[in-house]
Amino acid sequence: MPNDSWIGKLFKLEEHGTTVPRELRAGLVTFLTMAYIVVVNPAILSAAGMPKGAAMTATILTVIFGTVLMAILANRPFAVAPLMGENAFVAFTVCKVMGYSWQTALAGILISASLVTVLSVTGARTFLMEAIPINLKYALAVGIGLFVTFIGFNETGIVTLGEPGAPLRLGHISSGPVLLSIFGFILIVILILRKIPGGLLLGIVVTTLAAFAFKIAKVPEHFVSTPPSIAPTFLKLRFGEVLTAGFFPVLLTLFLMDFLDMMGSLIGCSSLAGFLDDKGNLPDSTKPFFVDSFASVFGAAVGTTTAGTYVESAAGIQEGGRTGLTALTVSALFALCLFLAPFLTVVPPQAYGPALIAVGIFMICPVTKINFDDFTELIPAFFIIALMSFTYNIGVGLIAGFVLYPVGKLVTRRVKEVAPGMWILFALSVLFFIFYKY
Repeated sequence: MPNDSWIGKLFKLEEHGTTVPRELRAGLVTFLTMAYIVVVNPAILSAAGMPKGAAMTATILTVIFGTVLMAILANRPFAVAPLMGENAFVAFTVCKVMGYSWQTALAGILISASLVTVLSVTGARTFLMEAIPINLKYALAVGIGLFVTFIGFNETGIVTLGEPGAPLRLGHISSGPVLLSIFGFILIVILILRKIPGGLLLGIVVTTLAAFAFKIAKVPEHFVSTPPSIAPTFLKLRFGEVLTAGFFPVLLTLFLMDFLDMMGSLIGCSSLAGFLDDKGNLPDSTKPFFVDSFASVFGAAVGTTTAGTYVESAAGIQEGGRTGLTALTVSALFALCLFLAPFLTVVPPQAYGPALIAVGIFMICPVTKINFDDFTELIPAFFIIALMSFTYNIGVGLIAGFVLYPVGKLVTRRVKEVAPGMWILFALSVLFFIFYKY
C-alpha cells in the first residue's frame, strides 16, 4: 500500500519518513515483546481474588482501547497496556497486605486516573512531572524492577519464606516446579541475548508446554474459544472505603504512580523515536498524556489496573515505527488474543514467573544513570529503591524519596534546586505518612 493512499495520509507516513510495511512490521515486533502481559497481568490480579478469565479479557480490551486511541488521537507508535508494578501494588499490597477488596482498589484507580486525566488536559500534570528530579525518576524505575523481580522469585518458588531470624531462603531447587522455573528463566535469558523478538512470550509458551509435558500444569480441553465473560469485573466498583481516611495513602500512591510511570515510559520512547525537541520536551504532549490516563479510567471500569505507555514500544520504534499505524497494528493483534483464553489462562507460575524476573532486569538499567557523587540526590534515590523492595510496598519507597529530597536540599542550603512543584509533592508525601495505615 503506497504512502499516498488514504491510510498513508491518515497517519502522515510521508511526513514521518516511514512506510506501510515498516509500520506493520514494527507493530508485530511491539506485540511480540509485550504480549506476555495477557498472561502475567491476570495471574497477578488473581492473587487479589479477581477472576482470572475476566481479568484477562479486561486486560486485552484495555490494550485495544488505549492503543487504538493512541493511534487515532495522538498518531504515536506507542502501545498502551496495564502497567507492571501498579498491578503488583494493587494485588499484593492493597489487597493482600492491607486487606482491601479488589473492587475497592478498582474504584480507587478510577478516581486517581480521572484526576490524572484532568491534570493532563489542563497542563498541570506536565508542571508536576517536570518538577521531579531526574535521579528520582531513575530510582523509581529501578525500585519497581526489583519489586517485580522479587514477586517473580516468590511465585516460582525460587525464593520462599525462611525460618525466624532469616525471613527469606532459597526454595527447594531440586523440586520439579522450581527446576522448570529455572529452565524457563534460562530460556528467556538466552532468547534475550540472541535478541529474538518476542523472547518473553516464546519463553512463556515453551515453559508452559514443558509444564504440560511433565504434568506440572493441566492441559486445557480447548485452546480456542469465545472470550471469557467480563461480567464478573465490569463496573464492579466499591467507593465506600475509597472515601475514608484510611484509604487516602492508597489513593495518593495510585495517583502518584499513575502519572510518574506514564511520564517515564512516554518520554523514554519519545526520545528513542526522535520526538523530543531541543529542550527534551515532547511537543503536543497533551494528547498522548490524555490517552494514557483515560485508558486507566477505562481499564478500571472493565476490571484491570492502571494502564500506560509500554516501554516495549521501543522495540517497534527500533524497527522503524513512527506513527499510529504501528499502534493500530498492535491493537489488531491483541484482538486475536481474545480467542485464546483457554490456553492463556492455564499458564502456570513456573512459566510467567521467569518473565517477571526478566522484566526486572530490563527495569534496573537506569541505576547506572543515578548521580552517586551527590548525596542529596543519592540518599532519596536509595530509599526509593530499598523501601520498595524491603517493605513490599511500592508506595512507601516512592513517597519516602519525595520527603527526603527537599529536606536534603534544605539542610545543605541548596533549596533553590527544588522546583516549586516538588514542594507540592513533598506536602502530599507528608500527608501520606500521616494517614498511612500501618
